[in-house]
Amino acid sequence: MKLLQFSTSHYCRKARLALGYKQIAYTVENLTPGLHALRLKPLTGLTTLPVLLPEQEGLPEAIADSTQILHFLQTYQPQPSYELTDPILQSQACMVEDWLDESIGVAARFVYYQFRSREGKQLDPSLSSQLVIQVVRWQYGIDAAAVDLATKRLDIALTELAHRWHEQSYLVNNQFSVADIAAAALLSPLARIPYYRQTYPWLFARIVEVHHHCGEPLPPGLEE
Repeated sequence: MKLLQFSTSHYCRKARLALGYKQIAYTVENLTPGLHALRLKPLTGLTTLPVLLPEQEGLPEAIADSTQILHFLQTYQPQPSYELTDPILQSQACMVEDWLDESIGVAARFVYYQFRSREGKQLDPSLSSQLVIQVVRWQYGIDAAAVDLATKRLDIALTELAHRWHEQSYLVNNQFSVADIAAAALLSPLARIPYYRQTYPWLFARIVEVHHHCGEPLPPGLEE
């Protein structure tokens, strides 16, 4: 299988964690922000990543959206499973995943790219890196007001997650699920921001555990 991705995207990391957990061999094709639409439009009609290309007869040519990729992989290879056997608990896991996808992952993106354009610029001050950062900020409308709202949203989210993840290994019923994959991927950009590393050490311990569980390399800022 081939995963079309932005190498730094936390939504693409979510798909890689699922592939790793399922022990499915895959390759990646890193696309360039802005130009990526030329590759994606003929495949999916969309311009968002990740996109999975199963590259097998009888399977869809392309699957867009990280949540849909996780659904496909669970059907394609049911074991090991990240689907909970209790339908009520599975519904809860999917609700947490959706909340992380639609709200918290977006907030993490805003806070991360604001950091990288300012005090975090020294992480990679190269012209190419800073150009990508500015393209992303323009694409998503990342400005001071939006970042302030995103920061408040993250504070509320991390307080909620602390009740679930701080005291147990997994987010729903202490069983591994799509909620854990989503949280470990979508909060991973915060690992490069000193405030979050210092304030929420339990969060990054859990992110490391999930990556080890999935057999995937750790995100930047958490490398061993």
